[in-house]
Amino acid sequence: MRESWRALWREPRPDDAPARVWRDWVLVAGFSIAALLEGILAPDVPWRPFAMVLAIGLTPTLLWRRTHPLAMIVVGFGVVTVVQLVAVWFGRQEVGLASMLYFLVLVYAVTRWGSGREVVIGLAVVMAVATTSIVTTPSTLGDVIGGYAVLALAAGSGAILRYRTTANRRQLEQIRSEERVGLARDLHDVVAHHVSAIAVQAQMGRTVGARDPAVALEALASIEDEASRTLAQMRAMVGVLRAGTPAEYAPVGGVAALSSLAQPDGRPAVVVHVDGDASALPATVDQAVFRLAQESLTNARRHAREATRIEIDVTVEPDHARVRVRDDGTADPLWQPGYGIVGMTERAEMLGGTLAAGPAEGGGWLVAAELPLRSGA
Repeated sequence: MRESWRALWREPRPDDAPARVWRDWVLVAGFSIAALLEGILAPDVPWRPFAMVLAIGLTPTLLWRRTHPLAMIVVGFGVVTVVQLVAVWFGRQEVGLASMLYFLVLVYAVTRWGSGREVVIGLAVVMAVATTSIVTTPSTLGDVIGGYAVLALAAGSGAILRYRTTANRRQLEQIRSEERVGLARDLHDVVAHHVSAIAVQAQMGRTVGARDPAVALEALASIEDEASRTLAQMRAMVGVLRAGTPAEYAPVGGVAALSSLAQPDGRPAVVVHVDGDASALPATVDQAVFRLAQESLTNARRHAREATRIEIDVTVEPDHARVRVRDDGTADPLWQPGYGIVGMTERAEMLGGTLAAGPAEGGGWLVAAELPLRSGA
């Protein structure tokens, strides 16, 4: 309990309090007109001119209720308390107009926009004023209960809206964070794959370019194509990160696009084999299979030493989709998982699947993932 009170006391003001707008002036004008009409038309108003001036004169507190909620509570309720004590001293009835119910807006504002300290102090002031009014003015039990209930309703409404807004904001921030992580993962996958292909083409062009210029020109054309696609997708993703707008880049390929990764005559050769009916795969699993295969291929090209062959095997079963990517190179026994392995593992776990990566028996490197189809749906 003590920790809860400390947390409330230290809570800062909400940072989304709107500035004064035209509706605030309409609110002030509306209550001022209501007080003027009540003062003129209502019968038996104690201290009629003074009550009208009091009701109208305190309406500007509504203009500062968001920026200075506690100060407006103290000014509004404090002035009314002083007036009431003076009226009791002179043996008069309670001074005020029914239109001064706009004070409930101040009670709402202090719990909605005030800091923790302002909320505690402001509600204490309100309770003290309400108690003073009950003591100095003859009231029935129903009036007392009704008065406290109305004050509690105003304060509770502000608190509920405040914490609901905070919860929604935190949820939105979490969603945005998850989206950014996903975009970062896709950015890494896309860039790493294309840059790896560019590096392979450049190496091949440099190796054979001296004796076969035509092959070098083909390699340069491939490099240009890969670089253009990489740049386009990077611009789209960076635009999302900056503006928070939906990305307009090419959709992620699925199992059907795995053939684009195959390079049977490349160095190393890339062979793709798909077993099973991939047409019924859920879209999330279909895209994940492609990304896992793409990133595993990128890692093999970058890190597999002396590799001559990379095999991509995808098996689709009624309940699972399995991805295996293996090379015949030399695995580093001191390897440490980088962003690629971490991103692939997160992608598989998000779909309820598993992923393992490491040196394979018999040499080379193996990435093996299993994705359930039911979770992906």
